[in-house]
Amino acid sequence: MAEIGKDISKAASLLKQGKLVAIPTETVYGLAANALDVDAVTKIFIAKNRPYFDPLIVHVCNANAVEEYAEKIPEKAFELMNRFWPGPLTLLLPRKNIVPDLVTAGLNRVGLRCPDHPMTLELLKSIPFPLAAPSANPFGYVSPTTPKHVNDQLGNEIEYILDGGECNVGIESTIVGFKEDGPVIYRLGGLRVEDIELVTGHVRVNTVSVSNPQAPGQLQSHYAPRKQVLIGDIQELAKENKSKSMAVLSFRKLNLPQMIKKEIVLSPSGNLNEAAQKLFSALRDLDAIDIDIILTELVPDTGLGRAINDRLRRAAG
Repeated sequence: MAEIGKDISKAASLLKQGKLVAIPTETVYGLAANALDVDAVTKIFIAKNRPYFDPLIVHVCNANAVEEYAEKIPEKAFELMNRFWPGPLTLLLPRKNIVPDLVTAGLNRVGLRCPDHPMTLELLKSIPFPLAAPSANPFGYVSPTTPKHVNDQLGNEIEYILDGGECNVGIESTIVGFKEDGPVIYRLGGLRVEDIELVTGHVRVNTVSVSNPQAPGQLQSHYAPRKQVLIGDIQELAKENKSKSMAVLSFRKLNLPQMIKKEIVLSPSGNLNEAAQKLFSALRDLDAIDIDIILTELVPDTGLGRAINDRLRRAAG
């Protein structure tokens, strides 16, 4: 298993040697490598068993670093950086040749973000390169929000997990790109659409499920536990599947039949921020118990609820 610790200099040293380190962010834990080193980035794909057609996000220490890796940057992109960085926002921008094809899956745009976590920001400032860092979990599985989540599944693939505690947002960053007709959201995430529109005006949402993604998180089946996930009216789903053993992931507390083995409530008070933070941990906890299926329901489709519902649909995909 990997060593878990708070030694930023050790993490930096390992990354400079071309090795993998798990890093904390406000969204989820990332599996990081030198984004400019093709051999190091290759180790990410191998460790995660991630297909090479799925692009990675590159993490930088501040907005000033963006122009080293991207060009023809729209003014709206700078406005979003100024307002939301560090934070759960990834910008999809025309890449410079310094960024390896492997990082972008051969596409002409690169996803860049500045994470809002003090340890990772300090780490990024201490190394002379940006970090490619998808979620630190096997490809397609539920994203990790604690060091233990990382160690449970990738501990044999990496040497060090930088322990920054539990992630306080809990779902991945929102990805925004730019077309001639304006900004486009390619992945719903930890930054609300409504907040982005306060800066940019109307934003088109294009989070379709595809087999050849233009940005991370667009595959139909993703963020998924091993157990089957069914979405709908939980009471009706329980009746329809009474021959199976079941657990429930609900938004608020429900009056459930006795046949339900376990219920995890995302937010008893109906707070979408709390629900987002707990979502991936809850899916992992239910996946670990002896059941056949997980029953769940969509949350209110506003604010972070849109990103939560996106993850639930892909978990059931």
